[in-house]
Amino acid sequence: MEIANVFAAVPRDRFRSVANRLLGECFILKRVKDTAPDYNFILNYREAFAEFFDILGYELKIDEQNGVVGLYTSSGVGRIHLKKIESILLLILRLLYIEKRRQLSQTDDVIIIADEIYDKYNMLRLNTKLDKTSMRNAFGLFRRCRLIAKLDWDAANPDTRIIIYPSILFAVTTASLDEMYQSANDKLAKYSVGDDTFGTTDAANDEEADEN
Repeated sequence: MEIANVFAAVPRDRFRSVANRLLGECFILKRVKDTAPDYNFILNYREAFAEFFDILGYELKIDEQNGVVGLYTSSGVGRIHLKKIESILLLILRLLYIEKRRQLSQTDDVIIIADEIYDKYNMLRLNTKLDKTSMRNAFGLFRRCRLIAKLDWDAANPDTRIIIYPSILFAVTTASLDEMYQSANDKLAKYSVGDDTFGTTDAANDEEADEN
C-alpha cells in the first residue's frame, strides 16, 4: 500500500500527539483512563502508526489481550540505560506481577504494597541496602514509562500501594508467563551472587527499557 494512502484519512494533529506520547511514555494502555482514548486511536489507525514508526526504526507492537501498545527496536537507539538497582527492581516488579496475576481475574488490577518489594529484595541478600532515595528514583522512572502507578503518595513507605501494569511483561521480552517467571527468578539469583550482568540472550532488553 502506498504511504500516501495509509495516511490519507488520518487526523494529523491527533496522530502527531499520540505518536509523541508513545515515544515519550514507552507504553500506552487500554485500561488506564488517560491513555485509553490514545490506545483506541492507535488500533483504529494501526497501519499508519506501523508505517510511521517503521520509518523511524521502531516496530509497533499491539497486544490486545493485555491492552498494551509499545515500540521495539533492535538497534539500541532510543533505549533507557538502567542502573543495576533499577534493573533489579524491574525484575522484582515483573516477578510480583506474574505471581499476583495468577491469583486474579483478567479484569482485576495487580496491586502490591511497597513492603513486598523490600521482602523480595532482602531475599537476595545483596551487600547494598535498598534505600528510599533509590526506590523513589526508580519508581519515578517506571511511572513515566507506564509500568506502574502509585495509589498512595510515597513509594518508599512500606505500606504504599502500587498498581503494576501489564506493560511490565513487555518491558523485557520472554515467550510465556512461565518462562518469564523462571527467567526472573534465575536472573535475580545471579544478582544475589554478585553477577552484574544477566548473561542471557535477552540481556539487552533487560538492562535497557525502550525510551519510546
